[in-house]
Amino acid sequence: MARLRPTVPGTWRVLAFAYGFRTGLRGQHFLGHDERSTEPHPTAYYVWLAVSDRHVVMVDAGIGRDRAATMPGMSYLGSPVELLAQVGVTPDQVDRAVLTHLHYDHTGTVADLPAATYVVQETEWQYWTGPWPQRITRERWLWSPEDLAHLGAAERQGRLQVVDGDVELLPGLSLHLVGGHTAGMQVVRLRTGLGHVVLASDASHFYENLGTDRPAPLLHCTTAVHGAFDRISELADRLELVVPGHDPAVLERHPAATPALTGRVVQIA
Repeated sequence: MARLRPTVPGTWRVLAFAYGFRTGLRGQHFLGHDERSTEPHPTAYYVWLAVSDRHVVMVDAGIGRDRAATMPGMSYLGSPVELLAQVGVTPDQVDRAVLTHLHYDHTGTVADLPAATYVVQETEWQYWTGPWPQRITRERWLWSPEDLAHLGAAERQGRLQVVDGDVELLPGLSLHLVGGHTAGMQVVRLRTGLGHVVLASDASHFYENLGTDRPAPLLHCTTAVHGAFDRISELADRLELVVPGHDPAVLERHPAATPALTGRVVQIA
C-alpha cells in the first residue's frame, strides 16, 4: 500500500483492474446497424482504484462471482474486490466506493466493501429505486435488486452519499454528472502527476465511441450521450488521459502495474 501513495497531497495514483473478458458483437456496442454489426468485438470489464496520500477510492464494483457464472462466454478472473490484493489493498482499506451508475456490472461487489461510503448521483439513485426499472423490459436485466437492497441498507446506516451534479468529493477528485448512458451517469476526474485523468466508465464504453462520436445502443438519452462525450473531452487534460469503461485496449495503452500483472492491472497515472 505504501508504494501506491502519492507524495504530493491532493494528487492520485490510478489503476485499472481487468477482472473479466467476453467477446460480443459490434452491433451490441455501437448504435445503428451497419455492415460491420455482426463482426466479433471484444469487451473487457474493469474496476478502478484511486489512491491519494489520505484516501483509497474504488470506482465501480464490477460483477460478483455468482452473476459472472451465468454470463455465456465470460472469462472471469476473480472478484474485483479480491483482485485488489494484487497491489496490497484489502477491502477494509477502501473508504469510498464511487458508483458511476447502477447497472449490475458496476455494483456487483458492493457488499464486500465493509468500510466504504458509497457515492452515487441523486438522479441515478432515484431512477433505479423508482418504478421504471421494473416496468421497462429492456431495463430489467441491467440492474441487481440485491445490490440495490444493500445500498438501501447502507443509506439507513449513513454509508450512502447521494450527490447532486458536479462536486469535489475529495481534494483532487471530482464527480461530474453527464447522464446519457443512464439517467444519472457520472464520470470521475482525478488530478495526477500526468495531468487530469477522466474515468469515463460507460459514458464511453470504448475509445471508438468517443473518437467517432457514436453512442452505444444501451442508453437513457441519445443527445445526452453526445453531450457526455463533449464533457469528457473538456475535463481531461488530453484525450490520452480518458479511460473508457470496457475497452481491452486500455491494457495496451498503459503500462502494467508490475510485470507479473501484465494484461490484468495497468497504471493509468
